[in-house]
Amino acid sequence: MPDTPSIPVNTADLYDERGEELDSLSLQFQSLGGRTHFSGPVRTVRCLEDNALVKATLATPGNGAVLVVDGGGSLRTALMGDLIAASAVDNGWAGVVINGAIRDRVAVAGLPLGVKALGSNPRKSAKAGAGETDVELEIDGVAIRPGQLIWCDPDGILLER
Repeated sequence: MPDTPSIPVNTADLYDERGEELDSLSLQFQSLGGRTHFSGPVRTVRCLEDNALVKATLATPGNGAVLVVDGGGSLRTALMGDLIAASAVDNGWAGVVINGAIRDRVAVAGLPLGVKALGSNPRKSAKAGAGETDVELEIDGVAIRPGQLIWCDPDGILLER
């Protein structure tokens, strides 16, 4: 099933079609961006309460990719706000999935970007650059690898195995 802005992929239908080929994240991510349905190849960042790598990665050409950020589930600081989300839009990213918090959620909701996160917190994160990019992550017991395909909508998040 192709995913274009005019033909969004519904994760429930995709799971009905390809169930055993897909993993589902059971964490209850909130849909916070202006695009409810988004998909693409995965890029990854692992960081804890430090968004320098998120900002740097989303400032590069996204080419329709989805950045998956493992923030360890921390809600103590935001890993993305409206300025970084706007940079992602400007650089052609399809969306961002954050195992952590964002901020500026009203502004982010107005951008043509898919955003899934656990919640929000107005507190800024550190900017030291701690973390790793383009590494395998494990979130909710699911392995997430750079290049893997991901599909997101209000029902949830699916990844190819």
